Amino acid sequence: MRRSEINAIMQKAERFLLEHCFFLPPFSAWSPADWKTKGPEVQDIVEGQLGWDITDFGSTDFSRSGLFLFTIRNGRPADLKAMRGKLYAEKIMIVEPAQVTPMHFHRQKTEDIINRGGGTLVVQLHNSTPDEGLSDMPVVVTIDGIAHTIPAGGSVRLHPGESITLTPFLYHKFWAEEERVLTGEVSTVNDDASDNRFYEPVGRFPTIIEDEPPRHLLTIDYPKYIGATA
Repeated sequence: MRRSEINAIMQKAERFLLEHCFFLPPFSAWSPADWKTKGPEVQDIVEGQLGWDITDFGSTDFSRSGLFLFTIRNGRPADLKAMRGKLYAEKIMIVEPAQVTPMHFHRQKTEDIINRGGGTLVVQLHNSTPDEGLSDMPVVVTIDGIAHTIPAGGSVRLHPGESITLTPFLYHKFWAEEERVLTGEVSTVNDDASDNRFYEPVGRFPTIIEDEPPRHLLTIDYPKYIGATA
């Protein structure tokens, strides 16, 4: 992805979030120059990978396969292992019409995916097999506390205010219908380094062509500005 494209996506996202009265934490507005002044006080942001996260999953076509995310809060895998500390995470995402987040599951994370406003969010589901393939068994899934049985490869449609609980090893992919969707995620600790299993190989983070300065830093930019451990 070109940095200019990422910057434009950020600017568009900022407008959309404000339209829905969803406000990001203050550090979301920091410039690269601001980040260069930071030290150990931002360790939680860096280690938790809080902040801007925009990906095309290696597709080179963000409109077809991609996702805008901002991680608002997150613990560390060590917290989850010890069952102490911050055991939860929260993200806000924007899903564009027909823009697919590829089929994947999480080995540890349980998450609620929530339609916070806009259009309809479509979530396609498959159980996984012991060898991490796609099962042909029906999926039992909870939507707003109510259990539903979905055929293998079937989809559920979430309207604004509705949510689905996705448990470990449950394959899912999603996209928006007709209008973009402001999408929330509330989960156990998020670990993008090791907890994601994509059914088909993809790139979780983009390769960036630096054709202009960053508007704001992505989480993958942090090491270049303040070091991996702040």
